[in-house]
Amino acid sequence: MSIEAEMQELKERLALVERRAQAAEDYVAVSNLQRTYGYYVDKSQWDQVADLFARDGILEINARGKFFGQDRIREYMLHFGPAEPGVLMNHIQIQPVIHIAPDGMTARGRFRALMQVGRMGGEGLWGDAIYENRYVKEDGVWKIASLRAYQSFYVPFDKGWAQEALPLMTDFDDFPPDEPTEAYPVYPEIFVPPYHYANPVSGRK
Repeated sequence: MSIEAEMQELKERLALVERRAQAAEDYVAVSNLQRTYGYYVDKSQWDQVADLFARDGILEINARGKFFGQDRIREYMLHFGPAEPGVLMNHIQIQPVIHIAPDGMTARGRFRALMQVGRMGGEGLWGDAIYENRYVKEDGVWKIASLRAYQSFYVPFDKGWAQEALPLMTDFDDFPPDEPTEAYPVYPEIFVPPYHYANPVSGRK
């Protein structure tokens, strides 16, 4: 092999290593972004939540409808009001499956949120939701391009999933969405939110 050919091969191998290193960094950044979202939601830090979204981001939680743009997302979040003593609202972000696009500018992610929601002296709920989200690198920073949360279940803490379950949460009467969300089944019915990826072993959709 000539020196020129060897140098070209080394350059190509270095470029491949750099791409893989960047993809690994992007994976961690997207994972941290989503988990940061959960921590902010836990304590009703709504401005912090809205800051995580891209300028033209989309928010769609349960069947409460779609909200378009960072400003509308901020309005939606602030609608819930400030944190209150005695209110528990944990949104634990787990089971990430993240795919970074080859150009390193967009990504897709599937997460699960395990939720503890309640008020001291009032009701207490266990909840579960699946996220199918899109992310974008905007101005060199990873942001949420689209957050889609599918309610799996909400059940009373004292009765659990074997006795009682709440229906799908729909839009607020006092805060209409920009676009409605089509209803879907929730526990005890069976519904699988669409995967953004194929089976990694078989390739089956």
